[in-house]
Amino acid sequence: MTNLHQNRLEHESSTGARPTGASTEEAAATGVQQMFDSIAPKYDLLNDLLSVGLDRWWWTRAAHTFHEVLARPEAVALDLCCGTGDMTLALMKHRPAGSGEAPMLAVDFSHEMLSRGAEKFAGRNIIAIEADALHLPVAAGSLDLVTSAFGFRNLANYEEGLAELYRVLRPGGQIGILECNQPEGVTGAVYNLYFRKILPKIGGMISGDARAYSYLPASVERFPRPARMLKLIREAGFSDATWTGYTFGTTGLYRARKP
Repeated sequence: MTNLHQNRLEHESSTGARPTGASTEEAAATGVQQMFDSIAPKYDLLNDLLSVGLDRWWWTRAAHTFHEVLARPEAVALDLCCGTGDMTLALMKHRPAGSGEAPMLAVDFSHEMLSRGAEKFAGRNIIAIEADALHLPVAAGSLDLVTSAFGFRNLANYEEGLAELYRVLRPGGQIGILECNQPEGVTGAVYNLYFRKILPKIGGMISGDARAYSYLPASVERFPRPARMLKLIREAGFSDATWTGYTFGTTGLYRARKP
C-alpha cells in the first residue's frame, strides 16, 4: 500500500480534528482553542489575504441560500464556530428589519475570536455565546437553522458534532456547513501547491504562529471528502443532504434537513 493511499484511508476514517501532538479528543479541542486564541488578532486580515477576498463571496453566497428561513421573524438561527463573526453578519443581512424578530445566536469556544466578533455585533440583534460546539447550551428542538463557516472541520469529533446539530434543530430545521475541500486533478495540484507550500509560510509570518497555519492545510486534508461527509450527515439522521461546490470545488456548502 502506498503512503498516499494509506493517508487517504486514514483521512477518510478520521473522526475529527487532530492538531500535531494531540492524541485524544480532549487534547485536540484544547489545541484548536489555543491556536485560534493565538491567531485572533490577525485572523481577519489573513482570511482576506490568503483567500484573495473570495471568503466574502463564499459567506455571501452561503447566507443567501438560507434567505427563506432567515426572512421569517420567528426563526431562530445559530452560527456555529462563528469566529470573528463575518458569516454571522452575512446571515443577518437576510433577517427582517424592525423589532420583534428572534435574535441571531453566534457561538464559538475561542474567547479571543468571539471577543472580536462581539465588537462587530454591537447594536445588532445578535447574542454572542462562548461555548463548545459539541455541548451547546441550547434546548433540544429549539432552532430553525444552524450554519458553520470553515469551523466544523476543527471539531474534535465530526459525528458528535452532527448529532448535536440534530439535537438542537426543530423538525424541518436545516444545517449549512461551508467548508474547504481538496479537489482532484489539475485544480487539486495547483490548490495543493498553494495550500501546503505558500499559505503556511505567509500565514505563519504575518500571524507569528507558524503552527496554526501548518495545521490549516492538514485539517483540510484530514476532513472527509464530500461523498464521505454526506454519508456522515445522513447517518446522523438528516435528509436531503447535498453538497454544492464553490470556486472549482476548493470550497463547498453542505446542506441537509432534520425530518
